[in-house]
Amino acid sequence: MAYEVIMPKAGSEMEEGEIVQWLKNEGDEVKVGEPILEIVTDKVNMEVEAEESGTLLKIVHKAGEVVPVVETIAWIGEPGEEVPSAGGSDEEPKEEPKEEVKEEVLPKSVSKPSEEEAPKRERKGDYDVVVIGGGPAGYVAAIRAAQLGGKVAVVENSVVGGTCLNRGCIPTKTYLHNAEIIYNIKEAEERGIKLVNDAFSVDMKQTVKVKNDVVKKLTGGISGLFRSYGIKLFNGLGTITKDKKVLVNGGEETIDADKIILAGGSEVRMLDLPGLDSKRVLTSDTILDLEELPKRLVIVGGGVIGTEFGQAFSAFGSKVTILEGAERLLSVLDKDLSDVVAKKFKKEGIDIIANARFAGIEEKGDEIKVKVEGQDDIVADYLLLSVGRVPNLSALGEVELKKTERGALAVNEYMQTSDPDIYAPGDVNGQLMLAHAAFKMGERAAEHAMGLNKKVTLNSIPSAVYTFPEVATVGLTEEKAKKSYDIKVGRFNFAGNGRALGSNNAEGFVKVVMDTKYHEILGVHIVGPSAAEIINEAVTIIETEMTVDDVLEAMHGHPTYSEALYEAFADCLDRSIHLPKKNK
Repeated sequence: MAYEVIMPKAGSEMEEGEIVQWLKNEGDEVKVGEPILEIVTDKVNMEVEAEESGTLLKIVHKAGEVVPVVETIAWIGEPGEEVPSAGGSDEEPKEEPKEEVKEEVLPKSVSKPSEEEAPKRERKGDYDVVVIGGGPAGYVAAIRAAQLGGKVAVVENSVVGGTCLNRGCIPTKTYLHNAEIIYNIKEAEERGIKLVNDAFSVDMKQTVKVKNDVVKKLTGGISGLFRSYGIKLFNGLGTITKDKKVLVNGGEETIDADKIILAGGSEVRMLDLPGLDSKRVLTSDTILDLEELPKRLVIVGGGVIGTEFGQAFSAFGSKVTILEGAERLLSVLDKDLSDVVAKKFKKEGIDIIANARFAGIEEKGDEIKVKVEGQDDIVADYLLLSVGRVPNLSALGEVELKKTERGALAVNEYMQTSDPDIYAPGDVNGQLMLAHAAFKMGERAAEHAMGLNKKVTLNSIPSAVYTFPEVATVGLTEEKAKKSYDIKVGRFNFAGNGRALGSNNAEGFVKVVMDTKYHEILGVHIVGPSAAEIINEAVTIIETEMTVDDVLEAMHGHPTYSEALYEAFADCLDRSIHLPKKNK
């Protein structure tokens, strides 16, 4: 029985492919695994191999034709065998009139340069674009619009840089680096380094100062970028009027721009529970200015914020207890990864109470009693509330925009809201509250506002947790991938990696989730040294739609941590050189 050759779905976002050339002619014999044609997608070229042996009976679509995925393009079978009618008729396909000359197919592995020049447009207002908010989405949007020739204004109520630079990503990493130094001091003796005095203490005032110095340099850098691009910065609260003007501080100044990019970011989510108005209840905003080291710190929330602060303050010397409402820490991650982090935390003396129902606090003098349903009170000096963030929509002013069920601003793939002249990239749309996701959303919003049409895709956005060991992930988890694909998982432990062993960083592993049909890479999950750095290679691999086979053609330097990634890819095909032979 003849079998059909279909246009493969060579990537999660692929919708069609163009046939570059047929490597076989009708009547030729083909063997399983033998390349029979070459196709090109919007990202890569690839060869399509025969899945059965036989004779190439019928070529349904010829070179140069663009064919939707999974549509029949040829038939293979026994000589003289009839081709099913569903495979297409014997008539030559009628050519559609062409309005323009067809672009030349680029050579393999060469992509067409992107179109960067925005269409010329006539400005109606004083500015092409006004951006409300100077955080990751906002400052990137402003600079990108200026790069495309726009006259741009930014309204920022505080310091440019947003949560990420001032109260989030960057400040927490300065604290975590201090924790890393402490870990290195503790392991020095076992590595043959004798310290005269093993005792150490953490000067929180100096720690806060270092953090502030780092923040000041980075935020000052953004202000310098604004000046270099001629971006006008207004200091104050920006709000939108009914006629789509932007008021600064309620009317001190009025900005008239053709397009508005609302990038207000997010704010700490608070809970309506007894005692949370106490000064001993901290948030991720306020804990970074604490100039005393808590002897006992309770953290409500075992997500990214809670785990990073928890490990940092534990290393500094605080007794840390984490209350997590789910059944495990970092519950949004692949379970195998979060299990490694939880094991490490328990080894360090951090108490983890899962399935906890936090009920508020009672303050008594210099200490607090933390209430947990069904358990004894926990006595502590401070409590850190880290239960997530919510969109900051204070800039909406007089306009009404469509919202999602969770209260964020609804946007399309260009970051446009229900009003096409107003965009909402970053945390305000609630899609993915990550600074680097906000970067991409802000960039795309600015481009569309200036006349380009590039969509935002979040399928290959990485996420990371900067604990020890680090955690990083991109794509589908093993659990989610199983629901839609026939998968195989490759895995390699850092215990088999030379650099990791030599550096006392052998905890953890790399896991790769692969689709067995096309060897498409569905997800990569890492827990171990430099995970947040290594994951960027995985992002590029997924974004360019490389298969596992493609990855294995590239060499990795030795000795490096990233060799573990290569070995995990190889394990998907049972080709890892540094793993024992598997029994089948």
